[in-house]
Amino acid sequence: MKTLTLQRVAAVDVLRALTMFLMLFVNDIPGLSNIPHWLEHARADEDMLGFSDTIFPAFLFCMGMSVSFAIQNRYKKGDNHLQVVMHIFWRTVALVVMGLFSVNSAGVAGLSHAWFSILMVVGFFLIWGVYPQASGNKKRIFIGMKVAGVVLLGFLMLYKGMHGEPFEQKWWGILGLIGWTYAICAGIYLFTRENLWWNALVWVLFMGLAVLHHADVVTLSFIPSDMTLHTFGMSGLLTSLLMQRYARKEHPEAFISILCILGTMMLIAALLAHPFWIISKIQATPTWLFFCLAAFFPLFGLFYWLTDVKGKAYWFEIIKPAGTATLTCYLIPYLWYSIQQLLGLHYPEILSGGVPGLLKSVVFSLVIVGITGLLVKAKIKLKV
Repeated sequence: MKTLTLQRVAAVDVLRALTMFLMLFVNDIPGLSNIPHWLEHARADEDMLGFSDTIFPAFLFCMGMSVSFAIQNRYKKGDNHLQVVMHIFWRTVALVVMGLFSVNSAGVAGLSHAWFSILMVVGFFLIWGVYPQASGNKKRIFIGMKVAGVVLLGFLMLYKGMHGEPFEQKWWGILGLIGWTYAICAGIYLFTRENLWWNALVWVLFMGLAVLHHADVVTLSFIPSDMTLHTFGMSGLLTSLLMQRYARKEHPEAFISILCILGTMMLIAALLAHPFWIISKIQATPTWLFFCLAAFFPLFGLFYWLTDVKGKAYWFEIIKPAGTATLTCYLIPYLWYSIQQLLGLHYPEILSGGVPGLLKSVVFSLVIVGITGLLVKAKIKLKV
């Protein structure tokens, strides 16, 4: 168990990389014409699980899987309990701040959405960029760059408040939602640690609270974000603990069988919930939760078999940077779209829809991943 715990599991990185790549893709296809409806996000009142509706929860699932490995490795490196708690706290703060800035990037007089986004991302890189170990003047320069990033974000927040709509929590943004789910899952793990049964109990409790909340039986407004989203994170955390206990490369059958059983249970739960709630990502319904988990559990089993058991992780080498520098990969499109808008660049008309448009979005996603890989090689990336 300990050997697997402290090793890097290829399936986790591969699934996270694929999820990030697909997030780039589904974020680029809105606005395309003549594309299959099932690829898109379902409307708020539409009873449908669009392909795009599965990507964000898959990311939360992957994030949950990483929690146990990351915290175990921090303790192994010598961090004490307070240091781990502070790491979780500051990582949450970083993600929530980034999320709030991303949803407040419009509605500023005298500063276009494009320029706000560019300055915002520059601020993120200045504050949370990975700086090399340094001393003396070089260390002071790096500290100054971080301070400059804080000043830049502070300026953007104040400028928006004085020249446009107030800087406020309209919603948490994708990164903010990820941050809150991370905080809750990591906080719970600090208490439950590798105890599989306690984590399973919390997972069941989360599902129950999600159902009760959407049934208007209990009110959970005091918990940031939605209980449904936190359940995706706990599902990933539970999967990682199941893997540490039952997964063996020589005999993966037990672990994969457990995931298939969990997937079947979630499918049954989805069918039972469907008469009461539609499948809706926007409403974060329990039906959406259960149908997604019905796919995620066995899907991870497939990736574990393919990458860790059969050694085919190299099949996904082209998108590897999306799994190892995920936050950097997510933010680069903010710069891409902003520069495109400022320069008035447009794709040829043939790429505005249909198969050519979808291929354009695939190529765009690959280019972003490639740029991320180049930045990582140049030692430029974000880490929170």
